[in-house]
Amino acid sequence: MDNSPPQHTNRQYEEDLRGLRSGLLKMGGVVERQIADAIESLVERNTGRARETIERDAEVNRMDTEMDERCIRLLALHQPAASDLRFITTGLKITTDLERIGDNAVNICERAIELNEEPQLKPYIDIPRMAEIAQSMVKDSLDALMREDPALAREVIERDDEVDQLNYQIYRELLSYMAEDPQTIPRATRILFVSKYLERIADHATNIAEMIVYMVKGSTIRHMEKKKP
Repeated sequence: MDNSPPQHTNRQYEEDLRGLRSGLLKMGGVVERQIADAIESLVERNTGRARETIERDAEVNRMDTEMDERCIRLLALHQPAASDLRFITTGLKITTDLERIGDNAVNICERAIELNEEPQLKPYIDIPRMAEIAQSMVKDSLDALMREDPALAREVIERDDEVDQLNYQIYRELLSYMAEDPQTIPRATRILFVSKYLERIADHATNIAEMIVYMVKGSTIRHMEKKKP
């Protein structure tokens, strides 16, 4: 009787790996849309769009569970080794970061709904720019995953500094609003929350990029990169 582990070249194994790859890309695409729609609901004062985006978070949660199950099934049934093993375990971690990015998009929508009920405090200039960078970081981190491209992953990590700088710039600007007129404090605080949620989205994209460097190179760079001041 042959008790050897299943060969990794079998058709079902390859199909399952492709399914995991396409599932991660699909989940990433949904999360990117969540970010874009959340910011649009804020900038265009579109409360309906905000509510739709919040409802769509259930899809992100469903995909998170589905991707976890795919990874566990691959590990249990096929006993992968080397690069495949790193890809699958990386996939398990990436889904967690993508799900949390979706949660932060929901948080932005909740603040947008509150802000849309009051007069606009100021034009939104830096917030959309922050969102654009954060969204591109999510996209490029997933592109780096599919291409197994550590150089692109490192570019994503470096881009996090731009988001941090914008976050600080927004903080300084809103602080001056609150100091000059205490009545602006509730609205300014909500905008500060939005900025912080975007900064967290960029952090999760950075986490994904760091894991990709590990997946391809086999070396851990998490907790070793330059930290925020």
